[in-house]
Amino acid sequence: MDIRIGIFNTQRELNFESHQSASEVEAEVAAALESGVKILKLHDSKGSSYLIPTEAVAYVEVGTEESRRIGFVG
Repeated sequence: MDIRIGIFNTQRELNFESHQSASEVEAEVAAALESGVKILKLHDSKGSSYLIPTEAVAYVEVGTEESRRIGFVG
């Protein structure tokens, strides 16, 4: 699933793909923002980790879990 995170005071977004479900990502982000944790840690499908300061998170967009179609669709 695709994850897109907007960061305050920057024009670019953080984009990556994760194996986590939409509900897992939403729960992690909500828990971090509500509990006052300083750092949100997420992982992508390639094994990389992203450490995002929670005070800098402008928005989080979680894509659908639908797999992409390859080839011709008729």
